[in-house]
Amino acid sequence: MPFRRKPLALTGPELHAGDRAPDFAVVDQEVREVRLGDFSEKIRVISITPSLDTPVCDLQERRFNHEAAALPGDAAVLNISRDLPFAIARFRTTAGIDRVTALSDHRDASFGSAFGVLIKEPRLLARSVFIVDKENIIRYLEIVPEMTEYPDDDRALAALNDIIKMPRAA
Repeated sequence: MPFRRKPLALTGPELHAGDRAPDFAVVDQEVREVRLGDFSEKIRVISITPSLDTPVCDLQERRFNHEAAALPGDAAVLNISRDLPFAIARFRTTAGIDRVTALSDHRDASFGSAFGVLIKEPRLLARSVFIVDKENIIRYLEIVPEMTEYPDDDRALAALNDIIKMPRAA
């Protein structure tokens, strides 16, 4: 994965659509632990940003916050970054983020390591989007090839709509 055209190494497994989503532990803006299973009754859109203090990350978070308003109640949008919980709280207030659950992987990179998106150096998360269904199966993923580029959120949202319409296995 390049950053300003310099290759960066990702640590952790290489996940694919159809794989079971690994568990992880991150914290919310009140520094309470949050796990993937805390949203087990929902389809989860996981938007990953390197740092909310950058223009592309800001745009990514705002777009998913806007789109979250139209989602059914059984869908949740999470944003995960390595930002400190206090910085996340400040960003949410300043940017008016009220529909996305913003989480921090700053403690031990549990999410980044489990999902294979932790950049070895500088220990940020690679810009990416995962969609995990109610059965904890990864149904969509995109790891953006250049860290400073914006993800294809239109494609992610189209995939989400397809997943929402999918009949549930009995």
